[in-house]
Amino acid sequence: MSEEYSGIEYPTLYDILEVMEEKNYRIFSNEAKGYNLNLVGVRTPEIEANEFDDFVCVFYRSNSNWMYSAFRATTDPGAYWLKNPMNEMGTAIVKEGQYKSLWKKGKHRGKYDALVQSKSVTVVRDADRDAIVDLGSGTEETGIFGINLHRASEHDESPDVNRWSAGCQVLACPLQFDYLMALVDKSAERYGDSFSYTLINSNDFY
Repeated sequence: MSEEYSGIEYPTLYDILEVMEEKNYRIFSNEAKGYNLNLVGVRTPEIEANEFDDFVCVFYRSNSNWMYSAFRATTDPGAYWLKNPMNEMGTAIVKEGQYKSLWKKGKHRGKYDALVQSKSVTVVRDADRDAIVDLGSGTEETGIFGINLHRASEHDESPDVNRWSAGCQVLACPLQFDYLMALVDKSAERYGDSFSYTLINSNDFY
């Protein structure tokens, strides 16, 4: 890992490709298919909720070159929803893995363009109502839960997660989210409105 933000190291493309290859995850790498997006979340080992201490990364081929960006994000729910789950089984935390055709373009909560869930995902239900992300002892559930990829504030980069995520994958910076959605549009024009998502853990980099 390389560049840091407030002590958090950004993942490199090499880090991600190495883990995906080790896990036999599909990588869209055909040099003839520009803008065939790989969307990858990188969860850091921090277990206390409410910080944008994870990453959502996008990479694709442009001729023979890889184009790569990593954005500060959360792959975990905010503390509010962990303490106040909407589901009696607990708040949804996306389980690490690869989810083919998970998203399509749509409106997040009917308000603005985002990537919305269209295929099943596996989540862990954290039911102990504290601000600690607990992936080890919760009940797993697979289905459609409204696990979207969206942004936090419309106007400014958000310092805290708070209510922005009840299980969704959320970017902190609206400008970075707009850039990502522009790539989504270019990809959809070429390959259709279906986007896979891979969630890995930064512990796998070491």
